[in-house]
Parts: sequence; structure tokens; C-alpha cells
Amino acid sequence: MKFLFIYMFFMGLYSLMIIRKHILLCLISLEFVVLSLLLILLFYCMMFDYTFYLYLVMMTFYVCEGVLGLSILVYMIRCHGNDYLSSMFLW
Repeated sequence: MKFLFIYMFFMGLYSLMIIRKHILLCLISLEFVVLSLLLILLFYCMMFDYTFYLYLVMMTFYVCEGVLGLSILVYMIRCHGNDYLSSMFLW
């Protein structure tokens, strides 16, 4: 079970490295990595019988990270008109 979460983490990183066309796809890959890290932390807390305060704190940080990513995406679409990652570096 533990190796499934590690496999999820590395597949998320791999998809982040391969998919570089749209910012939305990069954000989805990042959220997949964050989800796998959150599942690893949950598995760790359950295995060693820890409290879930660290899990809640990390979940809060990951939600804030997702909101910041979406706000950057909306800002870029308003300024550039698309979400291509290559159009961000044309200035």
C-alpha cells in the first residue's frame, strides 16, 4: 500500500516534467503530487498512531497553494488571453 503512494508521487512528478504546454495541466499535476503527499502523511499518521493535527495543517497549506495557483492562472488568462506556458516567456 505504501508503494502505491510513492508510485503516485513519482508519476505526478513525471507528468509535471512531460506536460509543459498548458498551465492548467501543470497545476493538475502539482495537485496530484500534493494529493499523494497528503496520502503518505495520512498513512504515516495512521501507522504510528499520531494525532492528525499535522495532517490538517498540511491540508490547509495545500488548499492555499491550489487557490494561489488558480489565481495566477486567471490572472495570466486575463493578461495574455490563453494559458500556454510558452506565452508567459515572450516578454
